[in-house]
Amino acid sequence: MKGAAIETERASPRYSGIDQWEPSDVLDAMIEGQFAAVAAVRTARSGIEDATRAMEVRLVEGGRIIYAGAGTSGRLAVQDGAELMPTFSWPQDRLLMLMAGGHEALLQAVEGAEDQAEHALALMRKHAVGPHDVLIAAAASGTTPFTLACLRGAKSAGALTVGMANNPRTPLLTEADCPIFLDTGVEPIAGSTRMKAGTAQRIALNLLSSLLMIRLGRVYEGLMVDVQATNAKLTKRSESMLVHLTGRSGEDVREALSNAGGSVKLAVLLLQGCTPDDGRALLGRCGGKLRQALFELREARGASE
Repeated sequence: MKGAAIETERASPRYSGIDQWEPSDVLDAMIEGQFAAVAAVRTARSGIEDATRAMEVRLVEGGRIIYAGAGTSGRLAVQDGAELMPTFSWPQDRLLMLMAGGHEALLQAVEGAEDQAEHALALMRKHAVGPHDVLIAAAASGTTPFTLACLRGAKSAGALTVGMANNPRTPLLTEADCPIFLDTGVEPIAGSTRMKAGTAQRIALNLLSSLLMIRLGRVYEGLMVDVQATNAKLTKRSESMLVHLTGRSGEDVREALSNAGGSVKLAVLLLQGCTPDDGRALLGRCGGKLRQALFELREARGASE
């Protein structure tokens, strides 16, 4: 059964002579595979949506997003998680990235790391994973011991589990609360899941986390209103967002942004006449959602007139 299930490891007669093909034919085959990866993600759209909705419920209660994986899948998961902080100001203390083999494995293969199920369970205990947390476990095979142990440990602790795999009916999918099956099939280079399977995972992770951040109010009017202005480029972007959203002058938005401590959301409210303390309180009541905060501000002003 295992051999039949691991489609991503199977050698295909279609590609058996790939080392003898013309370079243009090899590239055509690999590009075709990338399109197939996109199609696989589109087919999994409902699973991604369901997972996002379930994650949102847990995370509004203050839980953490936890990524777990090994090898290529782990590196892709860590990359996705790392982008949440600068792009959406997701709090660092609410983000946990568990890579088989640790930081060393981000740059090179660590022998035997993916088989360390006991280490995965120890990490679940060490980080006190619990009911408010969400774990995203990714593995092309759907059977990687480290990743599967993370999922099982998180699930037993009451956390919501999202399993992402490229082979059907594998434990990572059948045991996850929210399975996401990416049907990419065989690889042009058998077992090289950094190709089609990796592309599909990268897209699916990107969609999952981006939709989640939108649902959690970290995007407004298509803009990254929670971006951290950590350099000159991002500071300029924050100022441009404020000009776009409020129509105020560059001088006004720079002053508001400074008074808001770099927070675009708070700066918008300051430009609407709020004090910093009132603006923070309003955003807090609205779960950080700027659209809701502006609505409540308009309603309050309308009622007082």
